[in-house]
Amino acid sequence: MKITTAAVGLLISTASGAFAFTAPTPSRPELQSATRLFESINGSSGTGEGWIKRPAAPVTTAESLKLTLSKSLEGSSFKKRLSLLGSTGSIGTQTLDIVSACPENFEIEALSAGTNAALMAEQCATYRPRIAAMATAEAAEELRERLKAAGAPMPEEILHGEEGTTAAATASGADTVVTGIVGAAGLLPTIEAIKLGKDIALANKETLISGGPVILPLVEKHGINMLPADSEHSAIFQCLQGVPEGGLRRVILTASGGAFRDLSADELFTMCKDDPRAVQKKATTHPNWDMGAKITLDSATMMNKGLEVIEAHYLFGSSYDDIDIVVHPQSIVHSMVETADTSCIAQLGWADMRLPLVYSVSWPHRLRMPYKPLDLAELSQLTFMKPDRKKYPCIDLAYSAGRAGGTMTAVLNAANEMANELFREDVGLGFLDIPRLVEDAMEVHAKGDLKTEDVTLEDILHYDTWAREHVSKSKILAEARQLFV
Repeated sequence: MKITTAAVGLLISTASGAFAFTAPTPSRPELQSATRLFESINGSSGTGEGWIKRPAAPVTTAESLKLTLSKSLEGSSFKKRLSLLGSTGSIGTQTLDIVSACPENFEIEALSAGTNAALMAEQCATYRPRIAAMATAEAAEELRERLKAAGAPMPEEILHGEEGTTAAATASGADTVVTGIVGAAGLLPTIEAIKLGKDIALANKETLISGGPVILPLVEKHGINMLPADSEHSAIFQCLQGVPEGGLRRVILTASGGAFRDLSADELFTMCKDDPRAVQKKATTHPNWDMGAKITLDSATMMNKGLEVIEAHYLFGSSYDDIDIVVHPQSIVHSMVETADTSCIAQLGWADMRLPLVYSVSWPHRLRMPYKPLDLAELSQLTFMKPDRKKYPCIDLAYSAGRAGGTMTAVLNAANEMANELFREDVGLGFLDIPRLVEDAMEVHAKGDLKTEDVTLEDILHYDTWAREHVSKSKILAEARQLFV
């Protein structure tokens, strides 16, 4: 099966071989037709084709409206117990800040983390989880020793590995699971939590980007609420509160533009050729947000926004023709929706990840939080512009993968993760090699084993592994390493 957008977009291919750290020089004959096709993406076609009738988030259906009203009328004196996956990362620590600010509303049932036993010990001492899980047996043992040395209460269970993470996700006392794990590692624990009827505060993109074909039927079957915890999708979710079935026309995702937003495509390509080290440094520094290295680089390539397009499709049901991207340098308007009558509803706020996180765990309630209020006069102006798709070919690759469907989005995500990691490992991979590696994996998958029907979790995990291996053995990578000095 071919990818639906003219053999994968092909905006970043070279006619002959790779050259590390240099700009692409497209010369394939199908390039111009692909470019014309992609121009139609920006701006809703309003066709209604390709929409999901029952999206993952509780929006735009009669059932979701009734549920939202019912929960709203209960008042804000609720009490929830949370399982937090990735507790020592950025999402995890900010979620715990919310728990500390609202002890009358939240308690911690379980925590899982990587290998930072020192921070996990502090968290266990403060929040008293029943279950604590670490990535390795060594980290779990270190946690036990640290808690014992500090005289802190010991969790009932200290576990490790994938089983430990899944145990934290499925802890019997938890109402909501916050998925702050980065990568495909969060997929299986999330699925197991859904099967037990637990709501998901979704901060793990891969859950829907890679696993959407598997996750969506489970969400409907088990009747859980999937509540977006990242800024853009939370903004859309908030804007859709009260919008009736058939009322949504278009989703508009805002993007900071990443590290290279102030450069033209030609300036970026020249910089990649003349000063690759400066590109490497700049690509891992975000102008607005304090994020992890992987996400910061995804922002520089704007693959993060492409991935968010796919996530928005599954969360809110919009067709890919009805999801747009606009660059907004100030990062104050976090995203927008356009309704059927052409009204545009936006959610605004400072660049603070705690805002979407608190709504994901308190929805549909509005808790009083000790954060700085937004002052529009202080900002003075908000600006918007179209993304330069020549400069950001990853956007079109993501649209291509989304339209292909099935296992293609898992391949896109895994290939990007591997390319992202290799770039940061400083093995000679150029910034513009990242989309080339992703495109190559997608193209091979499209010509080979792309599966679009009856997709299983095993399929998703298999092609996730395949894509990573394909990138790591790619001719593009091999040539980049040979040229690396």
